[in-house]
Amino acid sequence: MRTGIIGTGRIGSTLARILVAAGHEVVLANARGPRSIGPLLAELGPAASAAHPAETAGQAELLVLMVPYASVQGLLPSAAVQDKVLVDATNAFGGGEPLDLGGRASSELVAEWYPGARVVKSLNTMHFETLAVAGGTSRTKSRGSASEDERLAHFTAGDDEKAKEIVAGIIADLGFAPVDTGSLHSGGILQQPGGPLFNRPLTEAQALAWTSH
Repeated sequence: MRTGIIGTGRIGSTLARILVAAGHEVVLANARGPRSIGPLLAELGPAASAAHPAETAGQAELLVLMVPYASVQGLLPSAAVQDKVLVDATNAFGGGEPLDLGGRASSELVAEWYPGARVVKSLNTMHFETLAVAGGTSRTKSRGSASEDERLAHFTAGDDEKAKEIVAGIIADLGFAPVDTGSLHSGGILQQPGGPLFNRPLTEAQALAWTSH
């Protein structure tokens, strides 16, 4: 599956690296244009390409938003994300604090801005340095003896079950454990800044125990 990553800061670049390492193709985009992504493309090799955000939506089968939350609305043409799985990995901060969204999940608003997209909240709770190494460590451990599974969890929230399954498959490819937190509203609130799962590394067992309460 070709994944489009919109946003090539530390977290977006890290995701691109581990996706390519896991055998995926990526299309990268940012606000500065494809030329600015040249050094990262040289590092990633032929599995990576660059485009403008709207072009990325047309070239990829799945899109991941890794840009500041304030820039999400209007970033992509609605027609470009029609029926696409759109992973909202953004975090709604304002002035360094979680935005007050009146009890709504930030991804619910993303779904309203892009009504034709299949929005899944995911890949937003883990620090980029942990993302860079934890999945590879888990894959190495899995080749050893039959010890307890210590994969770290990545969470998925959404109202489209098939879209969540697709995202969960990618999470597993990267060496992490996909854990479903529920709907875009309830699950999204758990994952976003101010929620109990934000920036809280949990193993698969810990995450499943927490979400089963």
